[in-house]
Amino acid sequence: MKQSVAVNSASPDRQDYQRVEAYACPMSTCAAPAGSPCRTAKQKVAVQYHTARFRLVPQLAKTLSVPTPAVRRPGAVWTELLRPADGVGEPVGHVRIGYARASTMRQSLDSQLDALAEAGVTRVFSEKISTRAVRRPELEAAVTLVREIRGSGVRVTLVVHEHKRLGRGIDLATLAEELKAHDVGLEFLTGELQGSHDPAGVVFTVLAALSGMEREYIRDRTLEGHESARRRGKTIGGATVTDDAMLSMALHLRDQNLSLRDIASRLVITNGKKKGQRPSPATVLRMLRDHDENPDAPRTAEPSHKAHPNEKSR
Repeated sequence: MKQSVAVNSASPDRQDYQRVEAYACPMSTCAAPAGSPCRTAKQKVAVQYHTARFRLVPQLAKTLSVPTPAVRRPGAVWTELLRPADGVGEPVGHVRIGYARASTMRQSLDSQLDALAEAGVTRVFSEKISTRAVRRPELEAAVTLVREIRGSGVRVTLVVHEHKRLGRGIDLATLAEELKAHDVGLEFLTGELQGSHDPAGVVFTVLAALSGMEREYIRDRTLEGHESARRRGKTIGGATVTDDAMLSMALHLRDQNLSLRDIASRLVITNGKKKGQRPSPATVLRMLRDHDENPDAPRTAEPSHKAHPNEKSR
């Protein structure tokens, strides 16, 4: 078996690379046009085609890699080749990317992975991490891939076993907002939201509405806790997270139609115990919402989550 794999890797089917080159590469760092091989950041011919590109070909959807053939001179200086005539490519079809998550290392991902395999996804991103984590690397990688694939004009859906695997409340709504902005569909294999959902469909609207209701609930509970603490003579607030400079930059990025997740990834906390870290999308959402509700009010720093008296009520 090992010998067979090695032979296939060294001598790729010539038709495979022709099928791949029928499409332009959707990777923003490559963007090789149809008819040309993929390229590296140093403008060299890549030794293999990017995954996001060759998986546009239905026959290669489950292939692990497609090497660049010798005729394309891997490692040589990249130059654009003759583009194929219009209409020679095969139908792009529909790409389905899967995501699986368990909250702890002791929990098994097997049932989720089996369900995703039966659903026919072309690639699965999985990780064992709590929803309380600020960053979930595999989810971010999955979202980046579906955005790049959709950017190339291909219809794409993010497939998940259950909506809770993506997150809860504000986090789930933030992700739904980002997927909707890039016209990416969602499919849940089980649970209350089971089914395939179009970006313009009612589920995305409901998620946004539920998120708004939860934010108002959290806000009311927090204000009640603050008022109760003031009556007892306690000081409200803790280490600052947001400031005027962060708000100004966030407003600038929002004007460029960036999602909350993208805005948060470009901001940096400049003081307190979290100095040097990036704020969460939920923090950015609260900061912008407070500004929109009262834009003329003087800006005060937002306390960190630990300082909220009723934070546990979430």
